[in-house]
Amino acid sequence: MITYRSYEEKDWQAICQIHDRARPHELIGSCDPRGFVPIEQDEEVEDLKRANKFVACDDETIVGFVGVDEDYLAWLYVDPSHYRKGIGRELLKIGIREIGEGAWTIALDGNKKAIALYESEGFVEIERFAGDNAGYPCTCLKMKRVK
Repeated sequence: MITYRSYEEKDWQAICQIHDRARPHELIGSCDPRGFVPIEQDEEVEDLKRANKFVACDDETIVGFVGVDEDYLAWLYVDPSHYRKGIGRELLKIGIREIGEGAWTIALDGNKKAIALYESEGFVEIERFAGDNAGYPCTCLKMKRVK
C-alpha cells in the first residue's frame, strides 16, 4: 500500500536515488542523455534541499517525491520500478494542494508522459523556451495550472 507523508531529513539519500534512477527516463527524447548529472553533483541540489518536499512510500521504502518552492512545482520523480501506479499523479495533487492557486512547472518538451500528466491535472503550456541541461541544449515548456 502506498502512503504519502512529509519529507524527513532521513529521506535524503532515497530521494537522491529516485531522482538519479528516473532522470535518464526524463531525458529520453528531450535532451542528449549525456546531460545526466547525479543530483548531488548538480548545481540544482541546493534548490532541491530548499524545496518543501513530500514522499510516497511503499511500506517503508520511498518510491517517489514532489518538491515545491513557493508556487513552483519544481520536483516530481517516481522510481521507475513504480511507474504507472498513480504515484506521480497523487504526488502532483499533493504539490498542487500545497501551492494552491497559480501552480506552475517546467517540463522538457520530449517528456510526453509528464506533459500529459500535467495537462490532465489542468496545466497548459504558456511558454516554450530554449534551455540547457549540463551543456546540452533542450526545449523547455513552462506550464501553468488554469483549473
